This record gives sequence, structure tokens and C-alpha cells, in this order.
Amino acid sequence: MLLYNVTLILEESAADEWLQWMEETHIPAVMATGMFVSNRLLKVLDSPNEGVTYCTQYVAENQENYDQYQQVYAPALQEDLNEKFKNRFVAYRTLMEFVG
Repeated sequence: MLLYNVTLILEESAADEWLQWMEETHIPAVMATGMFVSNRLLKVLDSPNEGVTYCTQYVAENQENYDQYQQVYAPALQEDLNEKFKNRFVAYRTLMEFVG
């Protein structure tokens, strides 16, 4: 099992709109790909950064599902994010493996 974590630091003025868009549009679209078995959305409470920080986490059963997501689905989904919230966020993406 793999955990795909996307951390976004948003301008405060964009945070509410982004959160609604994530819950209503983006996360359902990512899950509809069938490449992930679960997801969660978290707000970072002790971020040292200015703005508002969120982590969106998706669990993939295997490397093949993650790779297929990145190759087939991620470019268009990330472009939607970039167009809608252009210049109002910074994103960091990390892939982790469950060890325990």
C-alpha cells in the first residue's frame, strides 16, 4: 500500500474556495479514476508557512495503480487546479510506503 500526499499552501483569500472545490469536485474526480482505495483531507494546524496549509492523502493498493494515475489522469487534474487557483498556491507531492 502506498500513500500519495499532496500538501498545498494557499493564500488565505483562496482557502475557502479551494476547500469547497476539493470536496465537491477534485477529490471525487480523483477517486473516480479507480486508482485509489481511500482518501483524507487534513488541515495543518502548526504550519510555519504563511497562508493556509492542507494535506490531501490518497491510498493506492500498489505501485502500478499509482503509476497509472500519474500517467493517465494526473496531468489533466493538476491542470484544472493550476487554472482555477493560478498563482495562489504552492504544492508539494510525496509518495510514501506503509511500513507497519
